[in-house]
Amino acid sequence: MSRTRTRKLKRQIGVVGATLLGLGSILGTGVFVSFGLAMETAGPAVLIAIVIAGLVAGCNALSSAQLASSYPRSGGTYEYGYRYLTPTLGFTAGWMFLIAKSASAATAALGLAGYGLLAFDMYEPGLATAVALGAAGMMTIIVAGGVTRSNAANAILLAVTIGSLVVFVGVGMHRAIVGSVEHMSPLFPRPAGDVVGAWQRSLMTARHLLGATALMFVAYTGYGRIATLSEEVHHPRRTIPIAIVVTLAVSMLLYLSVGFVAVASVGPEAVVKATQQHAAPLEVVARMWERPRLGWLMTAGAITAMGGVLLNLLLGLSRVLLAMGRRRDMPSIVARLDEEGTTPWVAVIVVGLVVMGLILLGDIRMAWSLSAFTVLIYYGITNLAAIRLPKRLRLYPVFIPWCGLISCLGLAACVNRHAMITGIVIVVIGLIWHRIVFRRRRSVIG
Repeated sequence: MSRTRTRKLKRQIGVVGATLLGLGSILGTGVFVSFGLAMETAGPAVLIAIVIAGLVAGCNALSSAQLASSYPRSGGTYEYGYRYLTPTLGFTAGWMFLIAKSASAATAALGLAGYGLLAFDMYEPGLATAVALGAAGMMTIIVAGGVTRSNAANAILLAVTIGSLVVFVGVGMHRAIVGSVEHMSPLFPRPAGDVVGAWQRSLMTARHLLGATALMFVAYTGYGRIATLSEEVHHPRRTIPIAIVVTLAVSMLLYLSVGFVAVASVGPEAVVKATQQHAAPLEVVARMWERPRLGWLMTAGAITAMGGVLLNLLLGLSRVLLAMGRRRDMPSIVARLDEEGTTPWVAVIVVGLVVMGLILLGDIRMAWSLSAFTVLIYYGITNLAAIRLPKRLRLYPVFIPWCGLISCLGLAACVNRHAMITGIVIVVIGLIWHRIVFRRRRSVIG
């Protein structure tokens, strides 16, 4: 039994591979779906939300980088919480990661189905759910084949994704510049209801902007996949920070470019409507430009992007579940590796089934809002662990994790109320489970 808990994964990933995994995890649902969800809240000001979310993600990324460099084991903040904080906070981080990223994976699968079916004018909610389940099953099989095969598939998917986004920006930039005066004003939408007084309007506007920032923040958090795979990275103290910084810089540039072109060319209402009805805003925008070939290209880019996100999320989720199985916070069978020591195959299958269960709910907005709340709590714990790092292990000033911690908690308070309540209930359920397991461990030791 000890053999199952202590076997380590092989180091097989360099700077390029880690960066590709980060980009593959980020460039998907965030740019093809969640952009429209955030615009529903903030209107054209979603571009400001993209920048704020990127800055918050930058603080969290640097905290993750120095933690992963100091303690390179699979599991991310779950392991850092145990090492630098308390078992309860460590478990909470792992539990939040599993919920947040399972919800994100389900959103990616539903978005993939939405783009694919809309291209053939076959969109129907039940059929979209079936296609999403099939995509999740296929990606689970690929991830179960090992990280090397996953990386190769990810590189192919990422090339198509970035290519399609670059073409989208190139074709639409002139339309966006011409239409920006009409579609970018007012920058902030008027608050709904009878709102009187400048301070009340300002308060509502700020809340809408922060709510959109929370939704867009999730779109950056794929860099966390680099940290959760730190046990498999060569020279983690050098590789992880470089890969994370490059990943975030490229992602923000693409988000801002695509966001400006979409909203300035057709207006926020059209993008929001396309997201609500089909979960395929960029394809609808391309059709409104009367560019059918571009619409097909965006379909291909969206499918590869969200396929890549789904693949990378399953990869990261399985590694966190592996770490929790090693500590017996989850059944130890999920820590079982294949004969080559490259894949926690039981954990991969389990997370695949969980994601399929969330897909059956079929509510893309609720899934993304729940992901936003739980992932903000997760990164709050990440920053808290980075604050507790010994001075000799720090790579960056301590004010960076403090900024990250305050930002995460503030944004979590601005998430949709139903998602927040659901998230709190899930936290409580997890802590009850951990308490039962902890007592069982103590009774066995005693």
